[in-house]
Amino acid sequence: MELFGGVIPITGVSFFLFCVFSILFVGYALGRITIKGVSLGDAGVFIIALLFGALFCSPVATDLFTIQPIEFDNNWLSVIESFGLILFVTSVGFIAGPKFFANMKKNFKSYVLLGLIIILAGGLSALGCIMLGEHVIGYGADTIKDIDGFVAMIVGLLSGSLTSTPAFSAAKATVAPEYESLVSVGHGIAYIFGVVGVVLFVQLIPKLSKADMEAERAKIAVKQNESKTKKAMKLLHLDHMGVCVFSLAAILGTVFGKIKIPMSSQGLDGTCFSLTTTGGCLLVSLILGHFGRVGKVSLMPQESTLKLFRELGLVLFLVGAGIPGGADFVANFNGMYFVYGIIMTIIPMIIGFIFAKYVLKLPLLNNLGSITGGMTSTPALGTLISTAGTEDVAAAYAATYPIALIAVVLVSQFLVLMF
Repeated sequence: MELFGGVIPITGVSFFLFCVFSILFVGYALGRITIKGVSLGDAGVFIIALLFGALFCSPVATDLFTIQPIEFDNNWLSVIESFGLILFVTSVGFIAGPKFFANMKKNFKSYVLLGLIIILAGGLSALGCIMLGEHVIGYGADTIKDIDGFVAMIVGLLSGSLTSTPAFSAAKATVAPEYESLVSVGHGIAYIFGVVGVVLFVQLIPKLSKADMEAERAKIAVKQNESKTKKAMKLLHLDHMGVCVFSLAAILGTVFGKIKIPMSSQGLDGTCFSLTTTGGCLLVSLILGHFGRVGKVSLMPQESTLKLFRELGLVLFLVGAGIPGGADFVANFNGMYFVYGIIMTIIPMIIGFIFAKYVLKLPLLNNLGSITGGMTSTPALGTLISTAGTEDVAAAYAATYPIALIAVVLVSQFLVLMF
């Protein structure tokens, strides 16, 4: 590529990085647009990455513009995707770690159980869509000829419906290499409604139920218990930002995620289950975040570091996955897949809400906070905080989110291994 008539030539890696930063710039700008309190946020980056792949990297789409498709080295996309993934899931684990095990012990019958119910409902919805597509209405696209490709599309739709980057990655790592692009396409198709649907749900439910928000805030304020302040201890930090221990978690998580557990009589040569890099890094960082230190050596990165890595990792991952997904988007898109995505977003929310209200007897705001965690929807949590007028709803989100994150990774892998 040459800019300004060849005065500024940009080729190779420089051109690739130019495209990445362009996608980030336009994607963030799109995500910032707010209509009646609703915005796409980070989903804007993924949408622009998909559009970039569809318009500039797809032979089907670029025929319309009579231009040559851009061909990126797949290694570049793989590196940026994997790097972003490790940054994101490791940061999430460290942030959730200090509260995860305490909340799991204290609220297992409510927050944690609800997280499992929501993900299982999503998994069963996906399974129902697979059975429906296989036996009743067909796979839905001429380019998908077999059940393996259709399942790859469905698990991509599931990860998009639940806005779950780790499930997205785990599904891509589990399917055969030739079906990875279908996972990306499915994720992209369902992601938009996966974000907007949960955001609308947490705003509409209080209005439809005509909830007294002041009374609801009082209910969850009474149930908040202040934790005992721990005695301050001066810890040794290996570096002032915590990059060293973050790297340790990434190393251990990557190694742990590669461990394969045979699921057939053929041993390691047959079907195997593994946590992949996603589950491995998440689990290790949860444990390190829980303990926080070894002796006087700190195991926790700075909060500012974790927030930066989480955001940077998420958008880099979305760019790395979105470009190749967009390249196949035009060829594989089908309106029925969008309907499948809506089903896999709405059913888990409704089942989760009813279960929390009538079985667990949770107050409305705790109920909705758990829904945002169970659906792994950070944008919806921000909306709920604004709607509820209190930060206390984040406690339910923090308790439900980690177990839902792990559960959706496992459910996605099991769906692939079933067929």
